[in-house]
Amino acid sequence: MVQVRHTIGIVGSGTMGAGIAQAAAQAGYSVVFQNRRQASVDQAVKRIRQGLERLVAKEKLTKVECEETMDRIRPVVPLEELKACERIVECAPEDLELKRELLLGIDAIAGDESIIATNTSSLSVTKLASYLRRPAHFVGLHFFNPVPMMRLVEVVRGMRTSDSTVAAVRGLAESMGKVPVEVKDSPGFVVNRVLFPMINEAAFTLQQGVATPESIDECMKLGCNHPLGPLALADLVGLDVVFAILDSLYREYGESRYAPCLEIKKRVEAGWLGRKSGRGFYNYEA
Repeated sequence: MVQVRHTIGIVGSGTMGAGIAQAAAQAGYSVVFQNRRQASVDQAVKRIRQGLERLVAKEKLTKVECEETMDRIRPVVPLEELKACERIVECAPEDLELKRELLLGIDAIAGDESIIATNTSSLSVTKLASYLRRPAHFVGLHFFNPVPMMRLVEVVRGMRTSDSTVAAVRGLAESMGKVPVEVKDSPGFVVNRVLFPMINEAAFTLQQGVATPESIDECMKLGCNHPLGPLALADLVGLDVVFAILDSLYREYGESRYAPCLEIKKRVEAGWLGRKSGRGFYNYEA
């Protein structure tokens, strides 16, 4: 039986929020899973159950473990429900003003000893911390999609993040079966700073007619031993997310390699966001 641990608050019920909620609940944490819209959080809980049931079907999880995990997830709408959480992870989209407003709300109800983490993939942890009354208790905790499967967590120390906060979230990540790696608070951190220019260049390669999406991905899979090609990976991440991260990196660094390719921008404008919309660089509707 999984050891029951203290309570974690997850704010945001998108792909990352749902993934972190599932991983935390599987590790034995009681999870308060929040979204301001009831329909959104209910849909996310449904996706979590479907993911767990797939693990049961593959005999990687028992039916009892599936139900115990679901019982540890409590979906809520009011932000005040997170008041008793010792750790709160914010998982809002990559929009500075949106995160600022949300973090101010979390900060107003969080206990004095609680730690607030952001799952930002490109924004400044130091800047986000400046909005809060206890910046020493704030840290970046960057999980990767799909969270239940991906082991890496980038632990991002802001300029005012305390050693005790870093130690606490490292312990949290390890207890969830993850590998925490501490990185500096620099735009894109490590993975996205290296990965997203590659995705962008793959899109430029497509735009210039060098090869089809299938051929580009096959070359990278077979030539570099990548399990997934860059364009298929972009579809998995979500092209809106890819565009937002590239745009953020471009504004921070001012280097052309980060300027989002039109092949990405036009698909976002068309609503072709990848797997989640049914179409991106590939067509998933069939």
